[in-house]
Amino acid sequence: MKILIVGANGLLGSAAASALRERHEVIEASRSGKVAVDLSEPDSIQRMFHEVGTVDAVISCTGSVPFKPLAELTDKDFRAGFEDKVLGQVNLVQIGASHITDGGSFTLTTGVLAREPILTGAAASLANGALESFVMAAAVELPRRIRINAVSPSVLAEATGYHDYFPGFSQVPAETVGRAYVKSVEGIQTGQVYALD
Repeated sequence: MKILIVGANGLLGSAAASALRERHEVIEASRSGKVAVDLSEPDSIQRMFHEVGTVDAVISCTGSVPFKPLAELTDKDFRAGFEDKVLGQVNLVQIGASHITDGGSFTLTTGVLAREPILTGAAASLANGALESFVMAAAVELPRRIRINAVSPSVLAEATGYHDYFPGFSQVPAETVGRAYVKSVEGIQTGQVYALD
């Protein structure tokens, strides 16, 4: 398969690429990579697909959100997190659907904060929950047997700078998350959220 990984230079994107590269053609895209894309700009997404052509699968490992106490989060903060994490990945699906083969797949990335809260995580919980709901809804409407799933990991074992924010949470190795991307791409399910706690 020809697989496009957006956000390939991060921990999650690297894990997905490592897990899939031996058996598939992997194209890596990021804001500063050889294949450049900014998911906040629909025109940039269009240009990326015109550059890479038709693909069999798209994996998105992108999106940032502000982490602040709820009382300090502003409308601007919530909008920024929603636009970056949610609308960027939604636009990737909306635009990408016409550049993916029949029976192809999208795999988005959410996170544990859709299921379990932490202090300063309200904006992240909002974004992750919205994306997971979108995946379930889009699965029943995407044309041509195109599938869509989400990978939703807990904090990564390798992301040591975040461990203190997730007290008592399981730390998931990036390799384990990589296998979840394989399950989504090579499997048959759609509308699923693969929770890795």
